[in-house]
Amino acid sequence: MLARAGFAANGVLHGVIGAIAISVAIGGGGEADQSGALGKLAAAPGGAVLLWAIVVGLVALGLWQIVQIFVVVGPDPKRRWARRLADFGKAVAYFAVAAIALIFAAGGSTNSADSSQNFSASVLAAPGGVFLLIVVGLVVSGIGVYFIFNGATKKFTDDIVVPAGAVGELIIVIGMLGYIAKGVALGVIGILFVIAAVTFDPSKASGLDGALKSLVALPYGAVILTIIGIGLIAYGVYCCARARLARLS
Repeated sequence: MLARAGFAANGVLHGVIGAIAISVAIGGGGEADQSGALGKLAAAPGGAVLLWAIVVGLVALGLWQIVQIFVVVGPDPKRRWARRLADFGKAVAYFAVAAIALIFAAGGSTNSADSSQNFSASVLAAPGGVFLLIVVGLVVSGIGVYFIFNGATKKFTDDIVVPAGAVGELIIVIGMLGYIAKGVALGVIGILFVIAAVTFDPSKASGLDGALKSLVALPYGAVILTIIGIGLIAYGVYCCARARLARLS
């Protein structure tokens, strides 16, 4: 039950991030990332209670992913280890966002862009740092491609019990749009990490907020960012639906 609440919490965050992205696209402000979304929620009525619920849900979801590492089955050892690595990566991601949410729930604040830049600076300062940061960027972009593939092929439906009829078809469409939009956003983040490595400039790696805002500089950038924002909202709606429909056996 708590893991399902974690999917819903993840959905709320992506929905707020998508709304902020649309605001930026039409000339407004805000940080279109986890920190910006959590800051908005903290300022809302009852925000503290919601933030603590998000912390509990995401931690539970992370723990559930850890459990999956030990119970994965299948005849192919390579596939089993690939699944274990994917589950571990998801757990780390959920725990990381839960840690940020905990800071806001406790009355503090943080900036995801600064964290990304500090991480990049630390990596670049290490021996072989340029190579390592390029690898990080390629991995993040690879995850983005994976999201796009899952969305385009509807493979994400393997993770849920798709309802029959029009409701199921609507959930599939929303999931496709959401997965592709999130994949594009992750792909841009990865590219920015690579640019930071090649130019030896940590400030280029500005996380999700910087990735989305960088799209505005492109031709028809405001339109592109609006579409991505709508897609992230769609991903949030899908995550909320997944809270009810996820296969967690």
